[in-house]
Amino acid sequence: MTPLIHIVLVLIVVGVLLWLVNNYIPMASSIKSILNLVVVVVVILWLLSVFGIFSLPSR
Repeated sequence: MTPLIHIVLVLIVVGVLLWLVNNYIPMASSIKSILNLVVVVVVILWLLSVFGIFSLPSR
């Protein structure tokens, strides 16, 4: 599998999971906003790491 297809598939899976959580798990809108923000920040950091622009700290 090429890296670009892998990245697109991961983005689709994350998007679908976030959509499912937002639509089918009842929670306060403030918590949904925080969850959405955290997921977007993590995905952006991951994408920057994948493209070599930013390196995530290793354990």
